[in-house]
Amino acid sequence: MSRQRSIRKKLVAMVMTTTLVALLVSIALVVAYDLRSYHRTLVNDLSTDAELVGHMTSAALTFDDPRLANEDLLLLRASPLVRGAAIYDARGQLFASYSAAGEKQPVPERLDQVEDSGNGIMVVSQPIVENGETVGTVVMRAENRMLARFIDYLAIAVGVTLIAMAIAYLLMRRFGRVLTSPIIAITEVARDVVATRDYSRRAPRIGDDEAAELADSFNAMLTEIEGRTRELEDSHNATLRTATERSHAQQEVMRLNEQLEQRVDERTLQLALANAELANANEEARSANQAKSAFLSSMSHELRTPLNAILGFAQILTSNTLPSTLEQKKEFANHILKSGRHLLTLINEILDLAKVESGTITLSMEPVALADILLECRTMIEPIAATRKVRVLFPDVDGAVVMADRTRLKQVMLNLLSNAVKYNRDEGAVVLTCDQCTPTRMRLSIQDTGNGLNPEQVASLFQPFNRLGQESGTQEGTGIGLVVTKRLVELMGGEIGVSSSPGVGSVFWIELASTAPRTSSLAERTAPAGDGSASSASDSEFVPRLLLYVEDNPANLRLVEEIVAFRRDLRLLSAHDGHLGLQLARAHRPDIILMDLNLPGMSGFEVLRQLGADPETADIPVIALTANAMPRDIERGVAAGFHRYLTKPIDIEKFTEAINSTLAEGPDLAASGERNHP
Repeated sequence: MSRQRSIRKKLVAMVMTTTLVALLVSIALVVAYDLRSYHRTLVNDLSTDAELVGHMTSAALTFDDPRLANEDLLLLRASPLVRGAAIYDARGQLFASYSAAGEKQPVPERLDQVEDSGNGIMVVSQPIVENGETVGTVVMRAENRMLARFIDYLAIAVGVTLIAMAIAYLLMRRFGRVLTSPIIAITEVARDVVATRDYSRRAPRIGDDEAAELADSFNAMLTEIEGRTRELEDSHNATLRTATERSHAQQEVMRLNEQLEQRVDERTLQLALANAELANANEEARSANQAKSAFLSSMSHELRTPLNAILGFAQILTSNTLPSTLEQKKEFANHILKSGRHLLTLINEILDLAKVESGTITLSMEPVALADILLECRTMIEPIAATRKVRVLFPDVDGAVVMADRTRLKQVMLNLLSNAVKYNRDEGAVVLTCDQCTPTRMRLSIQDTGNGLNPEQVASLFQPFNRLGQESGTQEGTGIGLVVTKRLVELMGGEIGVSSSPGVGSVFWIELASTAPRTSSLAERTAPAGDGSASSASDSEFVPRLLLYVEDNPANLRLVEEIVAFRRDLRLLSAHDGHLGLQLARAHRPDIILMDLNLPGMSGFEVLRQLGADPETADIPVIALTANAMPRDIERGVAAGFHRYLTKPIDIEKFTEAINSTLAEGPDLAASGERNHP
């Protein structure tokens, strides 16, 4: 019986220990998560209240009205956790204050006398900014009930643990008896058989599980032993030899059966793994094919956009039928130069991305002094920032050293800094900070005062050809610079991340291993008199045909303006997005509409659909003029109902022929209904 009790005790102890550990871990995780969420919520609520109070009292500070500020602070009575609040002016002197009922702690007379959080009190301060100038500071004190909350959770955890352990103990006492009863019965029978040599005894069959099968096998063994015992009386030696051979045969069969089962399990597992690998390979192949198609389409558009300006203006400069003045030639040449540099930047970034993706890029990891890197970046970035009056603030990082590839680290910092300047507002600011986040990690943060990004834009930020989530189309760029930056940082053993608030700005940061230092929204233009498709009628009888061009790229718009300027039979209207294009089409009823497809906010296909749905604009022929030049893009455009589909770079002869032929069809086109409307 001692052995029986020992098995039960071990089983109960094992289950109770497992239950206790699981409970403690679960309760600890829940409590830690709740306390962390409570602390974050309290900090966020206090910060929000402080910011709201700052906005409400900024006028009172500006006009030196303490009474109004005190009335505004009385609104905090609705927040039971707030024990007190104070408004300090720009000199740090107390301007207005509020204390909750029963609050005994006095309000400090100066801002520098305010104590930090502690003793169950949380203190939050927020500057009050009016027209870009800090006019004061709001300080709020609130109860921090985290300790009381923790004690409550501790009491609940103790109660839950005791109840759960008691239930587990009771269940195990009952179920343990069910598990051990068959084994105990077999043990008792075996003990009696050994003591009495009575092989007629049989173990009872309890249940229908492995223990029952063990009892059957044990009983069968007793039956076999009983028969062999009778035969042993006649021929002891023969029976002993037979029994030995049979025992060996049974063991071999069991061994072979075990090996067979093991092989079947192994083959089944191998087949399942092979099927899973095949499914994953098919999915990866499909995803890679889709990614390849999307990449080629994006590449075609990005490369053709600068080529359109280069080849278009070059055709004007080399054409004998399109004369231009010296000033125009200089302007066209500047457009060609700018587009050529943009194209070179695009190609360089694509090559960098290709090197990173193919694994052919090599890094030379070494201790790099941040002061030297930031000085070089400052020299290159400040002239760019000065053109938009953006202030760039660099920290003092003397003695800070990180493990990195010097050239690639400089490339990473220049890309992040140039993005912060490019997507900033005019007269904004870029602030670079350096923090030792852990003893072995250094964090560099770049904060801007731009428009910021929403969560959806942040989620797709590090994807190729995503221009920092900007949909305005006013900034040039390939959208792959951040992809290269992310891969370079990861190759250097670092991390990169971003946090952003729409309307406030964004913060891009990288972390690297640190080491010890070594010793026109709307334009209308009437073409001047000149050669071209001029009619023989007099100026008083001549009415130019109206052409509407919907395009968000200024260089492409300028190119078409110059082409149309040589024709006195055309007059050009332009719109920088689809919404404005629809308004101008309905207001002016142009003879032809030129439509770019990649427009901000509303695509060219959607504009075409709305034009076709409106009876007033349904008969206006629409010509697609786009850098989407892949065969499937052209097929999609024709199927959507575009009258003609022209691709960038513009071929002036084809462009002129498309305009002339469409104008020649004129009323016949509208009357016959030959246009295909979506």
